[in-house]
Amino acid sequence: MFTLLHTSFFKSMATPFTLFLLAAALSPTVFSFEPAPLQDFCVAETSNQGSVRVNGMACKNPLFVQADDFFYSGLHVAGDTGNSYGFRVTPVTVYQVPGLNTLGLSMMRIDYALWGANPPHTHPRATEIFTVLEGTLQVGFITSDPQNRLITKVLQRGDVFVFPVGLVHFQRNMGHSNATAIAALSSQNPGVISITNSIFGSTPPISTEILAQTFGVDNKTVHLLKKKSTHV
Repeated sequence: MFTLLHTSFFKSMATPFTLFLLAAALSPTVFSFEPAPLQDFCVAETSNQGSVRVNGMACKNPLFVQADDFFYSGLHVAGDTGNSYGFRVTPVTVYQVPGLNTLGLSMMRIDYALWGANPPHTHPRATEIFTVLEGTLQVGFITSDPQNRLITKVLQRGDVFVFPVGLVHFQRNMGHSNATAIAALSSQNPGVISITNSIFGSTPPISTEILAQTFGVDNKTVHLLKKKSTHV
């Protein structure tokens, strides 16, 4: 009797558990790092979209891997901050350096015009460690519900700050000249969700009535905010 019950129980559990494992293994949009790699590297192969994917990118044949797959040049060049926000991000992710695939890290340069700001946004797949190279920057992040605490600090050259994974954060140039920072992130493809653009610039757009009700404003104000939504 015990054997029959024992077998029946595990059979009932096997189906959903097996489906979960299969879904996780076959998902083409996972961008985490490989904690125990079984090869030296997995250089991203973006030209063959039908290939078997590992952590979101297919692996190039190791025999065809070259030094340029692990190389990027350009972080010494200041980004163009001539936009409405007054900032520019120069990313170095798996899309710029295919050799980062499965390694779980990336970096970026951020340039800020005078009073320029990197507006509130999140990186859904990465923690960010941020270092000021030049200038004075106010930075901060907001904790999750229900506290919604603002954790903020003014940074000077050489200061370091950490933005925990998934939390809304921002930076603003508070100095009297342009500012520059370098950030490292714990994913080869950290992703970015701009709060303003995702809410007011989505495709297709969120209903004006829903946004008006959410923010306690009229439809005219929502239309104005949608019009001002800018992708940098």
